[in-house]
Amino acid sequence: MRRLFWISVGAGAGVYVSHRVKRRVERIARAWSPEGVAARAVSTGQGAGERLRHFASDVRTEMRAREEELREAVRMDQAPPDAEVPRPRRVLKARYTIIDNDKDGH
Repeated sequence: MRRLFWISVGAGAGVYVSHRVKRRVERIARAWSPEGVAARAVSTGQGAGERLRHFASDVRTEMRAREEELREAVRMDQAPPDAEVPRPRRVLKARYTIIDNDKDGH
């Protein structure tokens, strides 16, 4: 009777394990079939496209913010001075010192 019990337990465990292994193999085979690979590639591509759109949006937002900072720094948004009003010109005078080398006798 003990042998019959252990044989039935072993057979039941074998059936259970073989069923689980079969399901696992079928799942892997489905995932690596041409249709499964194509479906995975499409979903990955769609996700990448969405991430790229978010990245481009973030870049545009930060670019606008940085452009505003630069405009403030160089005061580009201020009105230019009137071109009709002549500005006083500043003339720089230069002084030249001429050195005569012939005085030394050379």
